[in-house]
Amino acid sequence: MISSKIFMSKNMQMLMIYFFLAISTLVVFWQVNNCDFNNYDDPPYLTENNHVQSGITIDGIRWAFTTNHAPYWHPLTWLSHMLDVQLFGLQPRWHHLMNLLFHIANTLLLFYVLHRMTKARWESAFVAALFALHPLRVESVAWVAERKDVLSAFFWMLTLGAYSYYVERPKLQRYLIVVIFFVLGLMSKPMLVTLPFVLLLLDYWPLHRFQQRKPDQRTGTAELIPVTGDKRKGKSVQKPVAGIEVKTEKPENSRHPWAMIRPLLWEKIPLLALAALSSLVTYLLQQKGGAVASFEAIPFGARIANAVVSYVAYIGQMIWPNDLAVLYPHSQSLPTWQVFGAALLLIAVTLTVIWKAKRTQYLVVGWLWYVGTLVPVIGIVQVGLQARADRFTYIPLIGLFIMATWGISEFSKNWRYRKEVLFSSSAVILVCLCIITWTQVGYWQNSITLFEHTLLVTDNNNTAYNYRGAAYLNLGSYSQAIDDYDKSIELYPMDVETYYNRGTAYLHLGNYRQAIGDYDKVIDINPKHEEAYNNRGTAYANLGNYKQAIRDYDKVIEINPKSGEAYNNRGTVYANLGNYKQAIGDYDKALEINPKDEKTYNNRGNAYLLLGNNSQAIENYKTAARLGYINAQNRLKSQGIGW
Repeated sequence: MISSKIFMSKNMQMLMIYFFLAISTLVVFWQVNNCDFNNYDDPPYLTENNHVQSGITIDGIRWAFTTNHAPYWHPLTWLSHMLDVQLFGLQPRWHHLMNLLFHIANTLLLFYVLHRMTKARWESAFVAALFALHPLRVESVAWVAERKDVLSAFFWMLTLGAYSYYVERPKLQRYLIVVIFFVLGLMSKPMLVTLPFVLLLLDYWPLHRFQQRKPDQRTGTAELIPVTGDKRKGKSVQKPVAGIEVKTEKPENSRHPWAMIRPLLWEKIPLLALAALSSLVTYLLQQKGGAVASFEAIPFGARIANAVVSYVAYIGQMIWPNDLAVLYPHSQSLPTWQVFGAALLLIAVTLTVIWKAKRTQYLVVGWLWYVGTLVPVIGIVQVGLQARADRFTYIPLIGLFIMATWGISEFSKNWRYRKEVLFSSSAVILVCLCIITWTQVGYWQNSITLFEHTLLVTDNNNTAYNYRGAAYLNLGSYSQAIDDYDKSIELYPMDVETYYNRGTAYLHLGNYRQAIGDYDKVIDINPKHEEAYNNRGTAYANLGNYKQAIRDYDKVIEINPKSGEAYNNRGTVYANLGNYKQAIGDYDKALEINPKDEKTYNNRGNAYLLLGNNSQAIENYKTAARLGYINAQNRLKSQGIGW
């Protein structure tokens, strides 16, 4: 009767933990319900991606598995975005809430896996709570384009759960489940390449597979042989069974024999092979897409220095999550004292956890989890121009949370009021994290609030000025956009996109000569920038310089023969020159490329009308009206507004 009550009490505690983790995470991140898409990666992932906006289609699925857009190979991430559009259209709240649901699922799975492996209920719950509520999680949850973070972590947790299931009774079928979840994770984000390394760490602790095991005769599962070594006599003593001490001769230093480790390494070979393949594909795609920064842009020495400092900076942000930003600019001239100080700290911590390894295995596992899982994103292979990013810590910080939680639990085991102190201090920590996280989510309301905050907490951030300028540009606040672009160019005079964006703002204001000046600079830096040629052609056309406009449109078509916009624009210039037949020829080519462009049908109708071909003009106007109606209806549906 007593054991039944205890059992029920433990079950109730488990249910309460799951409930607390789910509800607290939902409440703290609920503001994402009011967040809009932002202009930093959301456009290529969603708002300007025709493949994704079409929902789940055969062509979309084919594209998801073959594209290098973004540039990652993560077809499951693309399919998840397509499914969201299929279900919810382009209503941002639902895309954000799906990210939040994945984050909640990851939190519950993390608690389940840790508790299953360690049997430590409260320590596992606190690690999961830190993971769920820490402000460094905001970027992965509140940013729709970071679906790949929460989705890949979902399969990371499932892989860990399947692995714990496999370890209890190693069978091929169970191993295949591990492989399947791992592959699905790699198809969501290639950062999971470090997972085989983490599984080996978990073999060391808490699964203790580095030690000798014997089969349990009742269940067939592998059980540890509890051994305590007697180094002086070279003997070991099994724990007493029924009051009898059983002694067996064992060789010295057999606690972690190579014979026990070697099978664990062989066991990871298929997973390591898949990780290597994913790494190779990702690197090639990123290099092909121009996402990998060259050593001329960021020298190797600067990358190493930044990596060392970033390891320590992430630890600092974990302890004191202040001044968090969506983009931390890369500094190629970090102070020498800072780099050496960070390096010494990393070396000191590493030596300490190794020194304490026999007594505190969780320290080794937690530290190597943190250091190892950050390797793909620490900046040695630099993708983008950021020094570091909060989203990169989504999985790695679990290692530090394990170190802190189990370390405090052991350190306090002899305290007189241990439970009361740990409960109250844990509550204070979690409440503080909730407040900071709630505040941080508020900065993601839209692109302007996001980059205003980023500019407040970072220095010399030309990229943040550029993106805030783009947000003002989309709102039609062209003068404010130009002010931000001026500041961005002042900080980094070689930024092609800022010149292009400022030229576009001038174009909207009707300052065509200033727009042409900016497009000239873009083309000087990047002679194959088709959008700059296209917009410069438009500026020349508005100035009446039709010959130069046609030359620019010709260049666009030379660079990209499938640019329907360039054919349409050149056709309009020919129409202005009175060359209606040439104009119609260009409109025909534009419609071959994009048969649903109502503007081109309208323009071709005008050309036919001016040629006196009224019947063709009427047919084109009818088609333009029909497509305009359909396109408007689709836009409204994508926003959740039905007709």
